[in-house]
Amino acid sequence: MEDFQVCDRDLSDDALSHYLQADVIAVDTETMGLLPQRDRLCLVQLCNSEGKVTAIRITKGQTDAPNLKKLLEAANILKVFHFARFDITTLRYNLGIHVNPVFCTKIASKLVRTYTQRHGLKDVVHELERVELDKSAQSSDWGNAVNLSDAQLSYAANDVRYLVSVQHKLVDMLKREERLELAQECFRCLPTIVSLDLLQFKDLFEH
Repeated sequence: MEDFQVCDRDLSDDALSHYLQADVIAVDTETMGLLPQRDRLCLVQLCNSEGKVTAIRITKGQTDAPNLKKLLEAANILKVFHFARFDITTLRYNLGIHVNPVFCTKIASKLVRTYTQRHGLKDVVHELERVELDKSAQSSDWGNAVNLSDAQLSYAANDVRYLVSVQHKLVDMLKREERLELAQECFRCLPTIVSLDLLQFKDLFEH
């Protein structure tokens, strides 16, 4: 695939140097399931505004990725996720990475696309980018990272390929509806919510 590379265990030095020049990057993860304490991290995908996509294969039992950590903790680079709460939880639990600053396109969508209940990545990308994402590889075995299929790699790349553009469009909508500051307050709360999730405080704000 054009502008797509795969790294093993960590971001390469050259790729790190390239991504550190960005103001914003898109990030996504693929895991063996939805429970970080049970289901390991298998793949981390990155994309900058130039469309350069990198997938990092994380091996079973791996506990760090220094170059990836340096990038994702860089204070001058905005990290864009769709459903950031899950991704930054799994990155912290598996690799000790405290991602910051963060923009979540799912939260932004829910704050400003109040005319719909469809806030999944496929729906948001379809409306804002006029692209139909193929999600057929979503529920598949990501643990066999060495032998990922072309369909899996394409799926993983597309999950980040459009996020930066989507983020720009959502920011414009949030500004128009005077909800950007509210969105930013939500994003700043995410690291605390992740800490609560990892301690399994699920109903802290309920009566």
